[in-house]
Amino acid sequence: MNLRTLWLSRNEVVAALFGDPSGAVRTRWARAQLDRGADPDFRIDQRLGGHFSFLLLGDTGEGDASQYAVVPGMLKAGHGTSFAIIASDVVYPAGSGNEYGDKFFRPYKDYDAPIYAIPGNHDWYDGLSGFMRVFCDAPGLPPKPDRGLRGLLWRRPDTIDEARLAAARELRGKPSQRAAQPGSYWVVESESLLIVGVDTGIRNVIDKDQTAWLRRVSLDPRPKILVTGKPIYVGNAYKPSELEEGGTIDDIVRDPAHRYVAAIGGDVHNYQRYPVKVGDRVIQYVVSGGGGAFMHATHTIRRVDVAGVDEDDFRCYPLRGDSLSFYSQLYARRLRMKWIYLTPDEAACVTSKQVGNQPVRPLDGPVRVTRRMRWAARLLGAWPWPMRLPVEKVFQRHLSEVSDWDHPPFFKQFLHISVTPQELTLRCLAATGCLPQEQEPPVEDEVSITLS
Repeated sequence: MNLRTLWLSRNEVVAALFGDPSGAVRTRWARAQLDRGADPDFRIDQRLGGHFSFLLLGDTGEGDASQYAVVPGMLKAGHGTSFAIIASDVVYPAGSGNEYGDKFFRPYKDYDAPIYAIPGNHDWYDGLSGFMRVFCDAPGLPPKPDRGLRGLLWRRPDTIDEARLAAARELRGKPSQRAAQPGSYWVVESESLLIVGVDTGIRNVIDKDQTAWLRRVSLDPRPKILVTGKPIYVGNAYKPSELEEGGTIDDIVRDPAHRYVAAIGGDVHNYQRYPVKVGDRVIQYVVSGGGGAFMHATHTIRRVDVAGVDEDDFRCYPLRGDSLSFYSQLYARRLRMKWIYLTPDEAACVTSKQVGNQPVRPLDGPVRVTRRMRWAARLLGAWPWPMRLPVEKVFQRHLSEVSDWDHPPFFKQFLHISVTPQELTLRCLAATGCLPQEQEPPVEDEVSITLS
């Protein structure tokens, strides 16, 4: 347990106890950007035609081996793409502007196109100062007094070392790499599609100004993708962002007049896809947060039955069995509990019995599920049990040192999205840190969406 990391990340706890100021601060940032001449609709001018492609990475910025393992495959798959998007948590643990060199500029120095981003809760632990300085070239906001316990405990933004930041910017200093976005939320326009990025702050709430903007840009008749810091469907549950004025962001996404075809969120460090039928159409709800930070388990996801999506329609990466095997190996090593380790084939059989499906990948041979395997599965959360070892987001706040794993395979992923006037194709590509996957990133999931 790293006490320094906990202290740097304390704004999450302070916001939960004493109220989240990120909505009001976001409004100040947006109005300051408008005063500086930003486009009133926060549009990013990419001058895209009807045919283009882009990459999307979620929750990238740990600056360690698991982040850098994604880069070779990203560069291979990203050749010829028009831009990339980072969806949530650009810099861990607390969004400092002084950490962008090793956690943003250096990893992606060879990606020869602009990179845009939407912030996650960790970027907000710095009051969004680092994020806005890097992506919007915005000066810091004037201090605003906040009385009471929240004001006393709230973490203040770091003072940015401008010389250090300028040197880091040179790593992505080519004209083809330059990117300027108008704020923490924005829209990229093309002839055939709008990509709408929203800022969900610390506590997953959309402020009134951003909601008004979102409703306005959603009236455009073109099909749309929503990119958000928090997924709407995740872990077989429905968790849409709340609107400060009432309702949820999914009310806007589901409105047929707005023509959203997909909603992609970061925050959870794996890949999940839920094709939800809404009226006479299907909206693809995607989790894509495996872009670099430590892995969150998929083996704890029970048999899928949310919003009419069943197990046969659901996709995830890593597969549940691989997730269970990964965490069994982690705990076997860290806690010296050798008996808890499950081979990939053993883990696949254990999870298939719980979920009620066949193992997705062919097994090397027959596997008999033993009592030892069942107890390991219970302790690791694959089977119901009152007590279990932590394998999910508790690591992110309290035990990230324990969960950090700097040896392949990593089970990271990113998205390659190609667009034509008629169709959008979304591919989930794996990044394991192993040479064959670096040379040819494997496609773990693919779905085509009609746009016309």
